[in-house]
Amino acid sequence: MTRKYGFAARFGALAVVGALFLAACGGGDKTAAPREKPPPSTTTTTIPVPTAPFTGLPDPDGVANARASVAVKIENSPDARPQSGLDIADIVYEEVVEGGITRFWAVFNSQAPENIGPVRSVRAMDPGIIRPLGGVIAYSGGTEPNVAGVRATGLVWVDENNAGDDFFRESSRYAPHNLYARSARLFMRGGEPVPPRPMFKYLEDGAAFVGESVASFHANFDQGYDVTYVWDAVAGGWKRFQGDDPFMAVGTTFPQAQVAPTNVIVQFIPYPRGAEGELFGSGDAWIFSDGQLIRGRWARTFPGAPTTFTDAAGVPVLLTPGRTWVELFPVGRTVDVVSGAPPITTTTTTAP
Repeated sequence: MTRKYGFAARFGALAVVGALFLAACGGGDKTAAPREKPPPSTTTTTIPVPTAPFTGLPDPDGVANARASVAVKIENSPDARPQSGLDIADIVYEEVVEGGITRFWAVFNSQAPENIGPVRSVRAMDPGIIRPLGGVIAYSGGTEPNVAGVRATGLVWVDENNAGDDFFRESSRYAPHNLYARSARLFMRGGEPVPPRPMFKYLEDGAAFVGESVASFHANFDQGYDVTYVWDAVAGGWKRFQGDDPFMAVGTTFPQAQVAPTNVIVQFIPYPRGAEGELFGSGDAWIFSDGQLIRGRWARTFPGAPTTFTDAAGVPVLLTPGRTWVELFPVGRTVDVVSGAPPITTTTTTAP
């Protein structure tokens, strides 16, 4: 009996020790705190903000990318000034017509004023200007061949024959300088493509336009239509002057606003008959942006293609995002450039 008891005691002690060993090895304590799981990994994806095709500026609401463009032929006689819409048009083309006067194609996509005008007639060179834009075009008559040429572009056209309530006469002005278009109704006409294809290439955010520093320049159209652009760094645009007077437009928030596009391109083209410029081929182009000038070239090969602009090395010129005016300027006329102040430089001096 005594020996059996001693064996059982020894066996029980060994069992206890074994259980403790297994508990230590196996973590049998079910009440122990579980290990913390690593936090789930997260990936941040930045969705790029769409940009307006004709300005390169952000289009966060998608307005510009959801509709075609509207281009309106606007006159530039003294009796037509101040015009409506020229201060906020995405693109403006200025062309020479008979008698040395100039007229505009004002192109709207990202925004537009309620009313645009005064609306005037088309010329033979106009199909070459408007065809790459697509969308809707609005004008007031013209000679039969010129109107036929504009309609042959296949764009949605609006003139006094089919405008209905899209056009109206402004009672505060006298004919023929009082015909205006309602922008909302023109956009309702539709048009293709949607969105419009860009006419220019733009710099990436934060990139600089680098060229010759320019304070102002004077484009010598005929007297009364010659223009000066003065760089305003605060406004970030080229303030336009007609002669010595600020070139004003009927403002959208104030009674009048001075026209000051972000970019101005002087495209030198032939006017073999004094009017009706030639838009195909190639030639010199001076591109003004951010207080700088790049002297380059333009080229265009066929009617549906936008004009390309390159620097002296043949590299495409990238514009500062914003509104652009294109001066379809006669070859042989001069553009007088006033240089800007040299950039401020700093020098670091280390004391001995």
